[in-house]
Amino acid sequence: MRFSKKIVLASSSPRRQQLLAEMGYEFTVRRAEVDERFPEHLPGAEVALFLCKKKALAFAENELHPDEIIITADTIVCLNDTILNKPTKREEAIAMLQMLSGKKHDVITGICLRSAGKIKAFTDCTEVYFKELSAETIAHYVDLYKPYDKAGGYGIQEWIGLVGIEKIVGSYFNVMGLPTARLREELEEFVNS
Repeated sequence: MRFSKKIVLASSSPRRQQLLAEMGYEFTVRRAEVDERFPEHLPGAEVALFLCKKKALAFAENELHPDEIIITADTIVCLNDTILNKPTKREEAIAMLQMLSGKKHDVITGICLRSAGKIKAFTDCTEVYFKELSAETIAHYVDLYKPYDKAGGYGIQEWIGLVGIEKIVGSYFNVMGLPTARLREELEEFVNS
């Protein structure tokens, strides 16, 4: 799908790149280094917004071509009021999945669209319900998939999603990192406004 502007995806996530390609968009990938720390007091949805805007604003004005739209994204996992970031080691991933076992949590993706003249950010939230997960199931998943690049310590598209998730309310693709239907609507509105 072609727009009057070129799409730049500012993400090294292979899942986001795959989803944007499967949506039919032509795009290039360009990243800016960003410190992903955020103020501790922010609630989940605001953290996702804060981080996606921070990523978009990391590009200097002179780095934006007049015919480009930059897309940035950040996905967080919230269990009650606790944000589960990407685990750094096996023990953290196992602890996160033990926390999620048998519970509902929210996956919130913040998306920011930026062109040379304007910026727009929004969030999408999906509720995810895990079954009770045995210690063996969790250890098997973590050891086999090593989900250290995934918020909450899991990927819904992987084995744990097939055997451990009872249901979701909202966009499946949002849990993968890009709320595709909402993104298409917002992109069309952004380009045409």
